[in-house]
Formats: sequence, structure tokens, C-alpha cells
Amino acid sequence: MTRKRATDGMETSFAVRTCDSPLSLEEYQRLPKYPLYLVLDNLRSAFNVGSLFRTADTARLAGLLTCGYTAHPPHPKLDKTALGTLAYIPTTHFATTIEAIESLKGQGIPVWGVETTSQSRNHTEVQYPRPLGLVLGNEALGVEREVLEGCDELVQIPMYGFKNSLNVAAAGAVVVFEVLRQWEAQGEAP
Repeated sequence: MTRKRATDGMETSFAVRTCDSPLSLEEYQRLPKYPLYLVLDNLRSAFNVGSLFRTADTARLAGLLTCGYTAHPPHPKLDKTALGTLAYIPTTHFATTIEAIESLKGQGIPVWGVETTSQSRNHTEVQYPRPLGLVLGNEALGVEREVLEGCDELVQIPMYGFKNSLNVAAAGAVVVFEVLRQWEAQGEAP
């Protein structure tokens, strides 16, 4: 689809991407992935989990770890918001988030929590290591205290309104794309 837009009195045309990548699953799996892993700490909503699968796909992340009672494939509600991305993101389910963190750390991957705490640093004022695991917490309760204590660092997104948090899927996208922005600025493509 081509649209026209007026810019300083002149019309310009641009194409809007209206279809998914033409790559097959096998071709996509051969593409290099950013070494970033999302760790989902007991998320209640399968729709949020599906949305995070979609974010992980659009960012071409290395994997998504579901923990505890977080919905994980196969799950019918995930398909609705994941929009067909479940096959494109490597995923592992862990009984507990602590087990997921230990698994990543056992591979030499630091783990950071995304949570508003007195110890958290602004998500744009830190240098993200590569590779990295990011823990995202429950929609109502946040990241569990025991899990926070197991994280190497804590970051938060500044909040300016009445509420002190974003939806977990929105927060995940904000931090994921800040990590990738920094890595790309440093010349570290996948």
C-alpha cells in the first residue's frame, strides 16, 4: 500500500509494509539472533505472554523463558496475541523463575530485573551487557522479592502519572528496544 504525505507543502510517497517477512521458518531460524532472553515471572495473562512473544519475534531475540504459572506453548490463548510468532521464538518453561535465572547464569548470562524499587536504575542510564536475561514480573505483584535478589542489576522505566507501572507487555517492549538501540549504537548487530 502506498500513501502520500504532505511535507512542507510537497507531497511524498512512502510504502507501508502490509505483510510479514517472506522467509520460511527454516530461513528465519538461521538468521542471527540478539543474545537477549526474556524471563517471565508468573505472568497471569496469556494475552500479555502472547504479546511478549510477538515483541521477542519483532526484535529477533534469542529466547523466551516462561516460569511458574505463566502460560506457555502449546496454549490456545497465546496464539491470539502472538499472531503466529510462537514457532519463531525458542522457548523453555521452568517450574520456578529462580531455576530459569540459574540456567541463564550457568551459561554465563547475567540477569537483570525490570522493576520499580529503591535500588533500580533508569533503564536508559545503564550499559546493558551482552548477552543478557531480562526478568519481567507479574501484572499485579511485579517481580518476586526472591527473584529480585537473584538478579545482577535492577532497572526501571520512569513513571510520571498516577500509576507506578506500565502493562508488563508494554514495559518489556520499552526495555527490549532500549537494549537493542544501545547494542546497535555500539556496532553490535546480532
